[in-house]
Amino acid sequence: MSTTKRRALILISSARQLPLAKPAEVTSISTGFFLVEMAQVLKEFENDYEFTFATPDGNAPQLDINGMALSVQAIKKTGAKAIPMRMEQRRRSYEVGAFRARHPELVDRREQEVRLLERHIGRIPVSELLPNSEPELTEYRPELIRRLEKLPEGTFHSLTDLVERHRDAADPFTFADFDFIHAPGGHAPMVDFHENPWLGETLHLARENDVTISLICHAPIGVTSTAQRVDAQGRPYRVSDNPFRAAPISTVPTIGELFALRFLYPRIPGKATRLTYFVDKAIKDAGFPLATSVNIAAPLLAYEPSVRLLTGNGPQAVDQQTAELRSILTSTRGAQRTSDKQLTK
Repeated sequence: MSTTKRRALILISSARQLPLAKPAEVTSISTGFFLVEMAQVLKEFENDYEFTFATPDGNAPQLDINGMALSVQAIKKTGAKAIPMRMEQRRRSYEVGAFRARHPELVDRREQEVRLLERHIGRIPVSELLPNSEPELTEYRPELIRRLEKLPEGTFHSLTDLVERHRDAADPFTFADFDFIHAPGGHAPMVDFHENPWLGETLHLARENDVTISLICHAPIGVTSTAQRVDAQGRPYRVSDNPFRAAPISTVPTIGELFALRFLYPRIPGKATRLTYFVDKAIKDAGFPLATSVNIAAPLLAYEPSVRLLTGNGPQAVDQQTAELRSILTSTRGAQRTSDKQLTK
């Protein structure tokens, strides 16, 4: 039996500052990617896959400390847990040790995610605390930084490098070696996944080489990049007939973002807080249909087999999305084996 592992590409935003439209006196806030939206994929596939890590520019990504809040670890119950757990931390009797002791399963899940980060990612920076970050994170952030500082730095390929290597006949690298690409969210993808020609070229090459693409939370903004590709001279050009437009997209809805801007960590206390755009609106304006649900807190997945694109609406969907990704890959490989047998007859 062959022990050679299959391969997957983990694509992470390297953005560290998120621009704001309001308030005028705060032009941006510290941001990064959500580990929770990547860790389950690493856990599910680490035994039989080798991971390659990339960011749009090849710089190390930044971990968003707000994605490490215990309420986020509740996954499909995150929407129901977020406000009650924030209120719990505002009580006069709040004490961090007792708070963690009341939520052992969430503490355990977070610890498992950090261990996955330690095994696969290495030392990366952690975003700054924001005025409306959960109080428990004030204690947790220094603990986390101390752990990460002990790790060696990992390697992150740029999309330009990967595309150019794929095109180089003398280089053995090819996108066809990957079974899937997965990209976690957090707000960071709003910065460098939006209308990025090199990301567009990457996604089209993945499609052309039968690679399954999985995007979650804010990462589906990357589909706006498929309107462009990059030619052999490195010049962007518009795609006249974009096959990705057949895909319904599940992502963070405007109403969910407005809720976060009113009550959760992006909010600037005492100020009306607004982002420069809403992800779902930008995706719709780019010509994509949206997958929607009345219950914005419930997991919502969308899959389009013609381009092998799987999307999910946030951390509440990560476990289901990972399971669906496994199912798609299993089904795809089964179909490929059947096809191969027919060709050899």
